[in-house]
Amino acid sequence: MTSAISVKNNLISVEDRIRAACSRSGRSREDVLLVSVTKTKPIPMLQEAYDCGQRNFGENKVQEITRKSPLLPEDIRWHMIGHLQKNKVKYLMDGRIAMIHSVDSADLALEISKRAVQAGIVMPVLIEVNAAGEASKFGVAPDACENLVRTIAPLEGIRVRGLMTSAPYTENAETNRPYFRLLRELAVDIQSKSIDNVNINALSMGMSGDFEVAIEEGATIVRIGTSIFGERDYSAMNA
Repeated sequence: MTSAISVKNNLISVEDRIRAACSRSGRSREDVLLVSVTKTKPIPMLQEAYDCGQRNFGENKVQEITRKSPLLPEDIRWHMIGHLQKNKVKYLMDGRIAMIHSVDSADLALEISKRAVQAGIVMPVLIEVNAAGEASKFGVAPDACENLVRTIAPLEGIRVRGLMTSAPYTENAETNRPYFRLLRELAVDIQSKSIDNVNINALSMGMSGDFEVAIEEGATIVRIGTSIFGERDYSAMNA
């Protein structure tokens, strides 16, 4: 298991890299939210990150959030960043979820709306866009994004706050720059339409291998796991 010292040092390194990327692109560090991706990581490692000041944690699976959240401090803001099935939405309405990043259909948005209204909350959501057109990835095609936004914008209990994408795995982060740029341009275009109940001010893009390029292209949320916690250890999921 990664030690507390290495988690701390990794966080310092990631923070330095975020600041440098912000500086290169003429942005303030406060413009970018770091979400620590904790999938497969055991509770002690999350607590270590918390003790280092992290408050925004991201998970790919609903069951991981529901298992971990009762065992950790209540002020953690959980981000649902993975593919979300409609039958799991009801478990995300306990007040601990800061945002759902992965809305990719009107049916899913409708279920989130229904459950949020029942819970008396308004859930911030991002539209997941398959910017690279990968068959293995979820998300709407870029040219279908505006239509989905317009379809779900009137729904009660949700607010469309922005867009999300997961770029291809690559050894060269520069190859993902066009996909990040596409998402930013798409966000700017949709925001310019002044759609009621829609405020596209969040761009969730960039992970451990490419977050600096994503920041340079306008990311406001970066989702970083490996650079903080080390490689995923799936045997730890039941720890």
